[in-house]
Amino acid sequence: MPEVRRNTLLHLPSDMPAPRTTHWDEDDEDDGPPRIRKRWYHYLPLFLAVLLMLLPHPSLLLVLVNYHLRVLDSPARFLIHLLVTYTLSFLAFCSLILILARDPGPVTSPKAAEAAEDVDEREDMGFMQALLATESDGPHDKRPGKWCRKCSAPKPERTHHCSTCGRCVLKMDHHCFWLGDRCVGHRTYSAFIHLLTCIVLLSVYIAVLCIQAVYFAFTNPLAIDESTPLHDIYLAFYGIIMALVFGSFWMYHIYLTTTNQTTLENVSPFLLLRHLPPLPRPSSGTQILSDPPLEHQLSHAQRRLVRDAHFHVRIYDVGWRKNWAQVMGWDQPWGWANRLLVGGGCKGDGQAFPRNSRADDMLTRLAHDLVSIDKD
Repeated sequence: MPEVRRNTLLHLPSDMPAPRTTHWDEDDEDDGPPRIRKRWYHYLPLFLAVLLMLLPHPSLLLVLVNYHLRVLDSPARFLIHLLVTYTLSFLAFCSLILILARDPGPVTSPKAAEAAEDVDEREDMGFMQALLATESDGPHDKRPGKWCRKCSAPKPERTHHCSTCGRCVLKMDHHCFWLGDRCVGHRTYSAFIHLLTCIVLLSVYIAVLCIQAVYFAFTNPLAIDESTPLHDIYLAFYGIIMALVFGSFWMYHIYLTTTNQTTLENVSPFLLLRHLPPLPRPSSGTQILSDPPLEHQLSHAQRRLVRDAHFHVRIYDVGWRKNWAQVMGWDQPWGWANRLLVGGGCKGDGQAFPRNSRADDMLTRLAHDLVSIDKD
């Protein structure tokens, strides 16, 4: 029986690097089951947060009336303190309502819809068309497409999947159980900064106001009744504790805004692996790392290299002025004043962001270092 020769339909050169095609992101949040439907007990932290914001006001009114009106006999100071405290409280509740009412960042845009249609078209291609298709034929010419494995949908830049909410969020910063068990993302992060600012200013103001009242009560014990100093001491400690707790959190987010980072980007150094350019092929031997590399593939030396690079590579840092203008969403030279007073939304559609001009060179250097360490 003659031997049958089997010829392949298509020969691919062995030295051709594998194209960086669309890949699925599997490193977002945890892989637990999504908890989309919220129960009543999920809102208990929000109720407690609102209670903490309202808790000092009865004692504050008593201090203002007894100390500034009856003892000091100063209606002007009484009105000023009343106006400042309740203005800050009103602005804080406005930001809180905006966070609860606004979607943090829906991944529904013309770009995402167009990308989804392109993928559907590629799935409908024939066998030979799929074999002969090149990387430039697809919707992602320059950078590899990012897709969410859990949502089966396009995943824009800086987007993360929250398993608690069961969805992807544009420029997700973190998931907060104190804010109605919701995510803080592209459309609500500026309101979150505004909320923290109002709470910190209100706490410091109340602490300073009541510390002065406590000092007056100790130096003039006969000029004031016995119960008012107790409220002064309570409010002073309350303001100091709230200022320390929320002040440290507020300063951290001020740093993140100044450097144009999110909480996830700051605490997750291995997110840099997503942004690496195509890895250079080693001169000899087999490359162990995938392209782009995954965290579990890295050795101890490579992990340490990525962690060290994380402190220097700030991909979206375009200068503190532009960072603040982008995050807080102002265009005018003095637009920050309006944003600090009433809050606002971020600029852009949350799909793409300007990048640091030096970030690409630093990422290229990191990719070469990872391959060289892998070879050694």
